[in-house]
Amino acid sequence: MTLTTDEQAIAEEIKELLQSDRLILPTLPEIALKAREVAQDPDVTALGLSKVVQNDPALSARLIRVANSPLMRGQRKIDDLQQAIARMGIVFAGNLISALAMRQMFQATSSTVDHLMHQVWSHSTQVAGIASILCKHYTRLRPDQATLAGLVHQIGILPLLSFAEMRPEVLGGGFTLTRIVEHLHPEIGESILQMWEFPPELVAVPKGHLDLGRHVAQADYVDLVTVANLESQFGTEQALSSEEMEAVTAFGRLGIKPEALGAEEIRSEKAEAAQALN
Repeated sequence: MTLTTDEQAIAEEIKELLQSDRLILPTLPEIALKAREVAQDPDVTALGLSKVVQNDPALSARLIRVANSPLMRGQRKIDDLQQAIARMGIVFAGNLISALAMRQMFQATSSTVDHLMHQVWSHSTQVAGIASILCKHYTRLRPDQATLAGLVHQIGILPLLSFAEMRPEVLGGGFTLTRIVEHLHPEIGESILQMWEFPPELVAVPKGHLDLGRHVAQADYVDLVTVANLESQFGTEQALSSEEMEAVTAFGRLGIKPEALGAEEIRSEKAEAAQALN
């Protein structure tokens, strides 16, 4: 994508701010940091982890919804936070708490930017839901990491929208802002995940999921997000043609045929998983 002269000037300004550590990057919410810390304790119990989130009713409700979703669904419905965490397991629950707590970062004072952030979060939960179900059916990778990968694949958009909120001439550009965001968010997303000390396989997602012809030895979380993102674009003007889909290398590594995306047998699972996350 080639930027106009004005767009390039703004992009260079943002890059310079990033390189000089003057671009304000989002920090993980305190509850996410605490959940990650507690989940790393080998002796922690479901009760111990539940105490981290029990005072956040909205987050607790989302965890219970996920425990009853196709990602985790057992033989009986769960309506208790501690039982939900026990069903998920400590590691899965800890990662999920971190992921869902990110929702509070997608807020702005400007109604325009707030609307855009809502769109980004909604898309991210859709991709995360699809990626988690694809992970469950087609790989031996961890669904909790697939979910997290989907939720952070566009995290680099947040500081760009915050920057635009302080610069009316950028925010008023509409199409210009969209192009600048598309150009810069993968690199910034990578920087954010490195700052948050995410594992390398997740740090690779913001950039890697857009490389449709990437070559790696085996399926990974980047592949899951690549395919999930493509499926989320079905029926939109961003959707790839069937010929373009054939060239996407992630399908082969996952053992999925492009024409099988949206297959009826797991379509409802993906929708339910995305709804539970959102």
